[in-house]
Amino acid sequence: MVDTDRITGAARELGGKIQGAVGDLTGSHRDSAEGRFREAQGAAENAYGQAKDGVRQAADRAQDYAQDFAHDARGYADEARDYAEDAYERGSQALRRGTRQVGHQVAEYPVASLVIAGLVGFGLGLLVSANRD
Repeated sequence: MVDTDRITGAARELGGKIQGAVGDLTGSHRDSAEGRFREAQGAAENAYGQAKDGVRQAADRAQDYAQDFAHDARGYADEARDYAEDAYERGSQALRRGTRQVGHQVAEYPVASLVIAGLVGFGLGLLVSANRD
């Protein structure tokens, strides 16, 4: 979007050039000087409009970059959440499989399971009593 200062500045600059040229042709120093003054005013207004356009474009570009960054960040967060959900599900499945396997082993070999449990308990007892001394 072009700033209105650019349009009016360009129009004023053109009008000033024309008035200055007419003043030069007619020999009117007043019209020539006034035309040059209007031309300079128009050039300044045009430059001001261009600067405003540049700032507006830079702000728009910065906003676009920020929106792109936010979009990318949301995408990464979604990927991380999906990965965590998958890891949680895989861990849950592994725990259920392990629990079933232990249950089957205990059911198939009850005496061996009791001996192993007793040895584990004895070992823990030794560790606890060794830490107290």
